[in-house]
Amino acid sequence: MKTPHFKLLAITSILLLTSCGQKDKKVEKVSNTVIETVVEEPIYDTNHPETILAAVEHAHGGWNGLWKKGDVEYTYDYRSPSTGKADVSLERYIFGSEVSYGNYSQHQINFMQDNDDKVIQYFNGDEIAVLVNGEESQNPALSAVSDFLRRTNYYWFTMHYKLNDKGTKVKYLGQEEYNGKTYDKIDVSYDAEVTGKEQNDSYIVLVNPETKLIDRFFFSIPFLGVNEPVIAANYEYENIDGQLISTKRFYFMPSEQGYPEEPNLVQTLTDIKFGNGFTVENIQQ
Repeated sequence: MKTPHFKLLAITSILLLTSCGQKDKKVEKVSNTVIETVVEEPIYDTNHPETILAAVEHAHGGWNGLWKKGDVEYTYDYRSPSTGKADVSLERYIFGSEVSYGNYSQHQINFMQDNDDKVIQYFNGDEIAVLVNGEESQNPALSAVSDFLRRTNYYWFTMHYKLNDKGTKVKYLGQEEYNGKTYDKIDVSYDAEVTGKEQNDSYIVLVNPETKLIDRFFFSIPFLGVNEPVIAANYEYENIDGQLISTKRFYFMPSEQGYPEEPNLVQTLTDIKFGNGFTVENIQQ
């Protein structure tokens, strides 16, 4: 296997067992009367692999649960264990509009590796703006990579809720053993006519049929010339306000010898806060 050329990464999977019951309960208060609604767990059927993705979303707390939180802020650390180099930023997203903001205190991997300039990337849902030391950049290369990072970082945070978006094409590939466990293996790709994108990522995900969590998966990055899902990712999860968030992510690059035992890149999410009241007007403050 030839080693692909990478500059960026971001994605997912190792299992931390968390309490996922058979049913979730939603409580509403109407005219001083408490109404409890039981949300049934989706059917998990390998003959219909789209149901597996629905079960994954449910296990993570559901898109509705995330969407109702409105927004999120967290500290992002994307690091190479072998070199110690890292990208570190304060990340903010608005879920309803996919607005994405990143304020970098360190950038040594994905862009501008040779200086300590203060960089802010902001995607308002339509277009990208990049500030370098407080001045808007007109560098098209920096704008392109910033646009990619803003959309990518948002997607990776919401990946488990978005795998089953419109245009998803799903194929069941049977079962596979990994680290002594048996997983259901699924091929996930997207219909370009539905997504409206010339380049769409593709995935092969390993789903634990007991927990409905993705312990490991492989993905492509066409933007970087990686057109096949060959980058491996393992995730560790943490329950934050009822949502399972992949707070620790390990990425493995393939070589002719296969995949290394130690990760090439480690991504850590800390200080996660939902419901900050961000709007397009105040998210950069």
